[in-house]
Parts: sequence; structure tokens; C-alpha cells
Amino acid sequence: MTENNANTGPVHTESLAPDTSKVVLVTGAASGIGRATACRLARDGHHVVLTGRRTDLLKETADLLTEEGSRAEARYLDVTDRTGYADLVDDVLAEQDRIDVLVGNAGVMLLSRLESVLTDEWDRMLDVNVRGLYHGIAAVLPHFRARGTGHFVTVASIGAHQVVPTSAVYSATKYAAWALTEGLRQESVPGIRVTTVSPGVVESELAEHITDPYAAEAMRTYRAAAIPADAVADAIAFAISRPDDVDVNEIVVRPAAQR
Repeated sequence: MTENNANTGPVHTESLAPDTSKVVLVTGAASGIGRATACRLARDGHHVVLTGRRTDLLKETADLLTEEGSRAEARYLDVTDRTGYADLVDDVLAEQDRIDVLVGNAGVMLLSRLESVLTDEWDRMLDVNVRGLYHGIAAVLPHFRARGTGHFVTVASIGAHQVVPTSAVYSATKYAAWALTEGLRQESVPGIRVTTVSPGVVESELAEHITDPYAAEAMRTYRAAAIPADAVADAIAFAISRPDDVDVNEIVVRPAAQR
């Protein structure tokens, strides 16, 4: 299952030329993969908008990056709020004149056996992992189409490709995220690139939110081998750094020990 890590990764001090620097909006950037990705891309020379609900953590990271000389800002965003998402995109466009990349990373992983009937948690995963993703597509796609360029990066999960006991609903939401992104790729004009990144087990705080005792115990074994969030951030940085005529469609990145 996809998990996150709060590691900020190595400092990249090189600057990009103005024509290669991008404006990147990252969702779920308060911790884990989102935070690691925001740090990596800001240190690579991009202007990064870190978004999420935990504004204290977002501001802490943005302040750290700006003190280093990188360009970063923290903005509140609940991806389940369609109007709020659209308003945020409009604000960023008004201030930066463009958005080049949307990294749709926000997600929750509330694993449980179906017999537990934790329907409120299932609804939460559907709202964040699926609706939150297409809210972002709806908000940004018109801008990308008007410019004829842009890049969507979706952080899905190995759970989009496999189902294990306790992952039925989570895997369903991540398969939906994969399918949404694949459909977007096929429908998009050539100038719009679309990438799905499916991480395996990543050092994370996500598992701490699992309330089902059976699932929580299973995760302790499942997480025996994990990679840092920086490994996923590296994959995202690779995808967006390719030349405009190269579209990295999908990357699966997981521990070598995970089979």
C-alpha cells in the first residue's frame, strides 16, 4: 500500500534556467511523499505551492525552503472541497500567471476487512483518494488546455495493481485513481503530459490512522521492508524533468524486498 515519509531529502542547490523552472502545485504536502516531493522540486529550482489542511506543517516546510533560497509557499487546501480547490487554483494563476504541474498526492489509507463495515472510513477514502483527484483535474485542466501544455502527476499506489486482505476499498480507490489518470492521458492533447506513480511500501505515518485491529496488525508485518519518501520524490522529479516531447506514463517504485 502507498505510504508516506516526512524525510526532506538532500539539498539540491543548482538553479534552473527561467525557461525550465516550473510552477508546481503539490497536494498533501504536509508530510510524507508530498512533503518530500515539494522539497525536492523546490530545491531543484521550481516554484512550489505546498497545499494541505495542516497549515502549521506546510508553513514550517515552506519557511525552511525559502530560508535556503528556494521558492515555496504554503496554502490551505481540502481536496474534497471542489469550490475551494477551484478558488485556490485561480489564486495561484492570478499570482504566478501559470501552473505547469499538478502533483495529486493527497490520500488516506484506512485499511480494514470488509466485515468490519467501517463505512465512514470507506467514504473518507473515496472522498480524498478519488473525488479529491478529479477536483484537481477539473480545476487545472481548463488552464492546461488553454495554454496547450501542462503536466498531471498522480500518486496512486501498488494497491492499484493488487488487492490483499484489508485493502479492498483502499485498492478500489487507488485503481480508480489509476483509471482516472490513464483516461486523462488518452484524452489529452499532445502538449499535456500525464504520469501515474505507484509506490509500494514507503516509510509513513499513514498506517497510524488505521483503526481496524486486524489491519493494523497486518501492516506491522507488511511494512517490514520500506523505502523512504525521497525515492518516490526522485521518480516524480525524473518524470517532470523529461523533455516536453517525452511523456513518462507510469512508474512503479517499491522496496526491492517487496514482492
